[in-house]
Amino acid sequence: MPKLKRDLTMEQQLARGPMDLPFLMLVVLLTGIGVIMVLSASYATAVGEGHEATHYFIRQAAFAVAGFVFMYIASKVNYQWYRWGSVLVLGLAFLLLVLVLIPGFHTVRSDNVKRWLRLPGFTLQPSEMAKLGVILYFSARMSKRNTEKRKTYDTRKPSGVIFQALEDWGFMELVPYGAVLLAIMVLMYFEPHLSGIILIMVPAAAILFAGGIKLRWFAMGGGLVTALLALTLQGYQSNRILVWRDPWAHPRDGGYQIIQSLYAIGSGGLFGVGFGQGRQKQGFLPEPENDFIFSIACEELGLIGAGLILALFVLLILRGYWIALHARDRFGSLLVVGITTLMAVQVFLNISVVTNFLPTTGVSLPFFSYGGTALMIQLVEMGIVLGVSRQIPAPKQG
Repeated sequence: MPKLKRDLTMEQQLARGPMDLPFLMLVVLLTGIGVIMVLSASYATAVGEGHEATHYFIRQAAFAVAGFVFMYIASKVNYQWYRWGSVLVLGLAFLLLVLVLIPGFHTVRSDNVKRWLRLPGFTLQPSEMAKLGVILYFSARMSKRNTEKRKTYDTRKPSGVIFQALEDWGFMELVPYGAVLLAIMVLMYFEPHLSGIILIMVPAAAILFAGGIKLRWFAMGGGLVTALLALTLQGYQSNRILVWRDPWAHPRDGGYQIIQSLYAIGSGGLFGVGFGQGRQKQGFLPEPENDFIFSIACEELGLIGAGLILALFVLLILRGYWIALHARDRFGSLLVVGITTLMAVQVFLNISVVTNFLPTTGVSLPFFSYGGTALMIQLVEMGIVLGVSRQIPAPKQG
């Protein structure tokens, strides 16, 4: 009994340490700026749809408040519990990915895309849950890599010789990870959701790399995935590549949105046209409050304002990796690596799309793009990082 009490007291102390204030302040700043930009970018869309001008802003602000509550709760939880919950979260993600393919459960948007579950009062994108599930599961499993006993096979049998060779080469330990990723790829292919597949693959690869998997497997796996994606490109995806190469050659067939985005960025100049004074959101740039909200930020805040936003993202990403390097244990480190890499990839892809550096992928900008459930999950992920930061060992004195 005394030992149990001692263990509980130690766990409570670990969960109650000070959270990383620089990371917290950067999250609050980015979320606050993002919600304010939703107000500016969405009021014309809201009025055009017959809503109040603040319709989207109020909803996003409400989700942000709820997200901060969940972030606080997540930061208070001893992150070791996520080891045991990782399988449950991943299982729930698989269930949602299956449900979204069943008629009646999903909403169908342009190009017969089935990515959103229809729920009372809002929609949910299962890929958001899949991202978190993969990060939790991979981190929990990879953190035990150095303590697990390597399997041995009966080399007196031909099959045993083959399996033992694969085990020695390091292939067998990758089978569970590959099976999970393959199953998710298949389900998301039928949505279809290429950008979602990328956003799951990259953090997963980052966790495996940080966990010590040899580089040869990334070269082989990356080549295989790239070949599969190239062979399975669907019609609208191939069209996006053509539009990306020369959007002005397709002004009415896919290139319109990116053209208007470039007009918005270019018209902002150095200091911008002023907050709320942007013109492209007035019926020119489609869905300015969603994936292309950064274009509105460039137009209204100019190069300086957009640069400051990017600087905040860079600082947040660097601070995330700093927390990963100083985490108390391997699991916490891998967990933060996965979450931080996911955020970094989302920011990179979104900015690349709105500037036409990459083809349109449908990736939202974290903390900025309108979408309540996505914002809440992002804030929960930030809460998990803060939870890890609370258990960073104090520096030794003297």
